[in-house]
Amino acid sequence: MSTKNVKEIVEFCQAIFEDINFTKAREWKEAVPGRKVIGYMPVYVPREIIHAAGMLPLGILGGGADMEVIHGDAYYQSYICRIPRSTIELAITGRLDFVDGMMFPSICDVIRNLSGIWQLLFKDKYVRYFDTPQNFDDNVGGIFYGNELRELKEGLSKLGGREIRDADIRRSIAIYNENRLMVNKVYDYRSNAPWKAPSAEVYLLMRAGMVLPPEEHTRLMQEYLAAAETENRSRRDNCRVVLTGAFCEQPPLPLIKSLEMAGCYIVDDDFMLVNRWILGEVSTSGDPIANLASAFLHHSAQTAAKYEVDMKEKGSYLLDIIRKRRADGVIFAAPSFCDPALLDQPMMVSRLEALKIPYITMQYAENSGQMQPIREQAGTFADSIKLWGAP
Repeated sequence: MSTKNVKEIVEFCQAIFEDINFTKAREWKEAVPGRKVIGYMPVYVPREIIHAAGMLPLGILGGGADMEVIHGDAYYQSYICRIPRSTIELAITGRLDFVDGMMFPSICDVIRNLSGIWQLLFKDKYVRYFDTPQNFDDNVGGIFYGNELRELKEGLSKLGGREIRDADIRRSIAIYNENRLMVNKVYDYRSNAPWKAPSAEVYLLMRAGMVLPPEEHTRLMQEYLAAAETENRSRRDNCRVVLTGAFCEQPPLPLIKSLEMAGCYIVDDDFMLVNRWILGEVSTSGDPIANLASAFLHHSAQTAAKYEVDMKEKGSYLLDIIRKRRADGVIFAAPSFCDPALLDQPMMVSRLEALKIPYITMQYAENSGQMQPIREQAGTFADSIKLWGAP
């Protein structure tokens, strides 16, 4: 049993978060000759298949708050979000030179465009734009998505020089089932006692999972929960909020800290949605490809980056989260120029207004520097809930 305390675990995670050279992933690759690393953009990719190939899935979430973007600005116009520019900057400056391939999920047109730029810049690398179905019928979207998964499997088999067997995928599914279980335990723990598991710590813990192998990340979360339970932390009179809209470009860490300092406990969020995309356990018996396809079609998270068949249900998942987490209100925090999040927001707001659920909206960039206005806005929001209450 580990004897690490919370401070040690958080410092370990913070070091991973701040390291834009991805030292941990480089060390993993160098430890065994022939190992390969596959980078992926946020939201969702089937990491189980990458893992089954014996490769490390590496989450690439932009360059963060401290990275100066110079080369990346030459590839993109100014009126889009920052994450593609900082991701290009990471690559051109050699920080991703050890990555053997990149996957770009169907988040938005900007990321689709980024996959094309990547193919032009890095012709010797494996590059895949990973599409997902917009029809959720098993005989239509299921067949399409199953074929996408098989193409990915064949591409990674060729890259790795060995066949990916069904048994390999089933084993990886089991490992990620356990990882998702622990992720959900951490989220449940924070929701039940947010003063014991501050959101900045939970965020750093989840960010570590973008770099570490899933087995190591699962152990780290277990250690954190055990250590957090022994901490003697004061409970504050904060209101409980759900934060939504940050599924792709991530907010700077000071923004998350500022919200809680202003009197808001974040009891749920959509940071790094890949960690929680699949909502239940994926079956480890039968055809693993069919099981992964079925999980996506029928048991995956709703988000602005995923097509919804019934627009009348838009925002229902948010209402479910509010009820589940006993939230007092919602903070819509979206990256500037994020079309999926900002186009969805009015529809979500209308659902909240109909039920008189308090909310505020704000925008950020991964390199936002001025936190005082955000703290003041969040503080006013928290005070209004405490003074007049949520219905």
